[in-house]
Amino acid sequence: QVQLVESGGGLVQAGGSLRLSCVASRSIFSFNTMAWYRRAPGKQRELVAHISTSGGSMYYADSVKGRFTISRDNANNTVYLQMNRLKPEDTAVYYCYARQHNIWGQGTQVTVSS
Repeated sequence: QVQLVESGGGLVQAGGSLRLSCVASRSIFSFNTMAWYRRAPGKQRELVAHISTSGGSMYYADSVKGRFTISRDNANNTVYLQMNRLKPEDTAVYYCYARQHNIWGQGTQVTVSS
């Protein structure tokens, strides 16, 4: 069974940066649009960004546009989310998602202090 494992979350001050990584247990990346979602306390899960199979097309939520960058490395089955100029409202559990296989990671906590 394919698994997605996120890492890179943590506690950071506002204005700081973090880079999230998501690795698949086997090679499914080339077949999947990969996405990052997040769920903040008391809120619904929201789409943060996604990237096409080739990496040539990306989408960003308005709330993160210009601050976050999604990228992928198909050779290493990894998708990244570089998060810069973090804000307290970015605090959430971040989840990796493989769209065509409908597989979720376990999530990684990001906490931004003011």
